[in-house]
Amino acid sequence: MELFVNIVIVLALSVVVLLLFNRLKIPTIVGFLLTGMIAGPTGFNFVGDPHQVEVLAEIGILLLLFTIGIELSLGKLLKAKRLVLLGGSLQVGVTILVMAAISLLFNRPWQEALFLGFLFSLSSTAIVLNVLQKKNMLDAMYGRVSLGILIFQDIIIVPMMLVTPFLVIGSDIEMTPVEILEKLGLGVGLLAVLLLSARYVIPKLFELAARSRSNELFLVMVLVTCFAVAFLTNEAGLSLSLGAFLAGLVISESTYTHYALSSVLPLKTVFTSIFFVSVGMLLR
Repeated sequence: MELFVNIVIVLALSVVVLLLFNRLKIPTIVGFLLTGMIAGPTGFNFVGDPHQVEVLAEIGILLLLFTIGIELSLGKLLKAKRLVLLGGSLQVGVTILVMAAISLLFNRPWQEALFLGFLFSLSSTAIVLNVLQKKNMLDAMYGRVSLGILIFQDIIIVPMMLVTPFLVIGSDIEMTPVEILEKLGLGVGLLAVLLLSARYVIPKLFELAARSRSNELFLVMVLVTCFAVAFLTNEAGLSLSLGAFLAGLVISESTYTHYALSSVLPLKTVFTSIFFVSVGMLLR
């Protein structure tokens, strides 16, 4: 019951704030962040347990990246592989070096300096892509470059997570080279399975759902694909958001791309809004 009350409070506040912001021609993201600040612990504390809202916010992130994956398609992504590798490695590498150098100038241990570099080299895929999508900038050159860098960040976070335990001063955590290779191999194997599924499995499943002429069945099929792939990538050590994005790419190869996108868009809008509200709750 508490979760239901929290949702009602968040959505009701969002309506009021967005009405005001639309009149003032202020971006809706700012409105959602302000709603979170008002409802959260730093505001009037209307929401008793912000963590309940965060669960719904996670769904919003997955659906956002899922729809972006559908719109981009696997073919467009493969054309942008140079941007992913070159642009992503330059952004992450330079940021890590600069932040680590600044930290070392303040006499911080090299382990801490490197970890700070990791933190500053990453950004919020959900926020950046949502802004680009709303302004129809994903197909522009800077939109494609941004997307390539964000994808690289989601992938590079895996080796970062493998390295981070060794950066703890005095840590006795050990991971053998075999264990590291197994983790990386699992991720590569999963990507290979997804590519094969995009070509041979998913199109047939969606064709069966479409033949049934049941909108409910088709929507459930879309959501199961999104959440199942996200779960599998998470189990392989990759992020949930990257999994949702890959699920969108898989569906983009079917002939029912536009139908799948139109089915899930209303859900994406609601849950993504809750995500930005939850971010506002974290602001101090």
